[in-house]
Amino acid sequence: MSELLLVRHGETEWSRDGRHTSWTDLPLTANGEEQARALRPLLSARKIARVYASPMTRALRTAELAGLPSPHILDDLREWDYGGDEGITTAEIHRSRPDWYLFDDGVAPGPAEHPGESPEEVGARADRVLALIAPHLEVDEGDVALVAHAHFLRVLTARRLGLPAASGGLFTFGTGTIGVLGTEHDRPAVIAWNARSL
Repeated sequence: MSELLLVRHGETEWSRDGRHTSWTDLPLTANGEEQARALRPLLSARKIARVYASPMTRALRTAELAGLPSPHILDDLREWDYGGDEGITTAEIHRSRPDWYLFDDGVAPGPAEHPGESPEEVGARADRVLALIAPHLEVDEGDVALVAHAHFLRVLTARRLGLPAASGGLFTFGTGTIGVLGTEHDRPAVIAWNARSL
């Protein structure tokens, strides 16, 4: 059975500073570009049959630099819509909502074009992605790579493991790292996490 490779994009200014970034289309920093390039040897050692990426510049540039050119662009791989919390750090949110936790509480309402998403709404997008790629994971034609964003990929991991979307909070995910989801005894399992080498 093929494995699912989750690639978090490299560092941006906002990810470096801990600012929630969903629709704001920031480029990689120089460090972020280096992080993406550093993934190339790891990924080139794998037989990858399909690559899907978020449409955001930071994900597409990471795919390019990591040696995953011409990915299928999949809108459902966008980051969690942070609504009114876009560009704000967790510390800033805690000033007015001291007990706030993204994976339980979701986000503050945002503008009409970016109203924000609940954990369940992000989970529904993750489920659509998993349904789309399921046929490719069930055959041994090669791995499937998803190049996307931390919070979304954390929720997707939870859903792949049969957990509720809020359980994505159990998985931290650094910039420019890879998670590998496979199986053990025919059950979904985490094979590697926050990897820069395998």
